[in-house]
Amino acid sequence: MSAHLGPWAAVDVETSGIDRNRHRVLSLAVIVLDADGWPVEEYTTLLNPGCDPGPVHVHGLTREKLAGAPRFEDVAEHTAELLRGKVMVAHNAQFDHGFLTREFGALGMPMPVRHSLCTLRLNRKLRPPTADFKLGTLAAHYGVRQEHAHDALDDARVLAGILRGSLAVAKERGIEPPIVEGDLAGRGSFPPSIPKQRCAYESPGRWRDGQPLVQGMKVVFTGETRVSRDDLMTRSAEAGLNVMGNVSRYTSLIVANDLRSTSTKALRARREGVPFLDEPTFLALLDAIRPGRRAPA
Repeated sequence: MSAHLGPWAAVDVETSGIDRNRHRVLSLAVIVLDADGWPVEEYTTLLNPGCDPGPVHVHGLTREKLAGAPRFEDVAEHTAELLRGKVMVAHNAQFDHGFLTREFGALGMPMPVRHSLCTLRLNRKLRPPTADFKLGTLAAHYGVRQEHAHDALDDARVLAGILRGSLAVAKERGIEPPIVEGDLAGRGSFPPSIPKQRCAYESPGRWRDGQPLVQGMKVVFTGETRVSRDDLMTRSAEAGLNVMGNVSRYTSLIVANDLRSTSTKALRARREGVPFLDEPTFLALLDAIRPGRRAPA
């Protein structure tokens, strides 16, 4: 096993959006854990971002709730002290690590952790018998109680429980936890691999506004996403969508959180008249996907 196993710091942030260069952290939770993943110290705070809080329907953090909260600069030193010398643990760690790196960097401070562990990536290695690797799904699998999804402290507590369960399984199987050293900001910039299995359904054509998703639809992803791109692709393929790497005239829909994106895929989609969906809407429709027509063998 790695020489860098623990102590840990389970971290969760709630943010005003998904782009660390434009959006801000609204709430933060850090739980310091011992080498076995048991809590030693908890810290959580709301943060006044000085900007629009973004998707209140997701995190519930209104301007009024945040008005009297400290700014990140007020809690940066204490947060850094909690993180220093720990392995930072997060679910889709690139997201949380990226936002904290940006917040510390804006104050001229370095990111205070050298090593990180993503529980999403760890569980992809462990392959538990779950429908997906979402935080809530893994919590149920490992017997961890989740009370308030998208509450930073509750999510961090859930994360700590998932870490304990995951580490026990990894130790039993002799699997090395994928601890990463250094800056995660540039990691994952390469495109995730497209699921290689052939789609079992015929394409029903374009998605139309107000209509459900149907198995066999060809979907393309572009830009930053809250859920990791790998996870989005895997969930889409498992639901019966045909995940494509590039846009064509046969593409059914494109998923993009920045609906004004000028990425190559987005520009091609506009030329071809391919409809756009943002990530939350797409995920809601994915949960209610309709059966498609089986493709010939």
